[in-house]
Amino acid sequence: MKNRILVVDDEKEIADLVEIYLVSEKFDVIKCYDGDTAIDAIEHEKIDLAILDIMLPGISGLELCRRIRKKENYPVIMLTAKDSEVDKVTGLTIGADDYVTKPFLPLELVARVKAQLRRYERYGARTDQPAENMSFDGNIIENTSANGSYDAADGTYASNHAGTESDDTIICRGILLKKCAHECHLDGDEISLTPTEFTILQALCEAKGRVLSAEELFHIIWKDEYYSKSNNTITVHIRHLREKLKDTGERPKYIKTVWGVGYKIEG
Repeated sequence: MKNRILVVDDEKEIADLVEIYLVSEKFDVIKCYDGDTAIDAIEHEKIDLAILDIMLPGISGLELCRRIRKKENYPVIMLTAKDSEVDKVTGLTIGADDYVTKPFLPLELVARVKAQLRRYERYGARTDQPAENMSFDGNIIENTSANGSYDAADGTYASNHAGTESDDTIICRGILLKKCAHECHLDGDEISLTPTEFTILQALCEAKGRVLSAEELFHIIWKDEYYSKSNNTITVHIRHLREKLKDTGERPKYIKTVWGVGYKIEG
């Protein structure tokens, strides 16, 4: 089945050009020239990735991104009309996964679309598993950490169980990640993460206390991208993760900053 891409831009020439390049790469495209039409598509169409211009008449691209993130985790790429750090940081903060500054090379945009979709599909954001207590092979799983265990059969943690991680799950300081289902649980409560946030958190948990630099995290997330990015990208995603983990104090419990080096989560 073809991936379906939502393209929203009030500049008809740009939207039409993007559509041509995406269709040539075998994508289905839903094209909108304003935010109001895009809202209808977001509410009623199956979408695998959205490309949103920030500056739209009526409903802005930022507001469209906010509405998508209320119920969906598929990737969102923002188009900015100028090289503005404010626009980029705002978009990333509300849940966008990437941004492209106009004018851009259509092939670069297509490369970013493919990279985002690969990561989204790799971590199983779309899953056909019928119940939360099923692992990738259909077995009931029970996972534990040093502080307790998460029983997926009833969705609770218990401190008197013993067990180990499975190939599909990672447990670190009360955080449980189910890779194939793209689920994150904190002390038994599920937290909704974007594909980029999930990838960063998984990398930090798998490192088990080793510091990962911003450069390493870039390579993990955008390994085959050849264009440069601002360090603010990782910084914003880390801040967003901390907010979702309710870990925003000066002495964070989970994601710690090692100044001048990078980030880590103690194993």
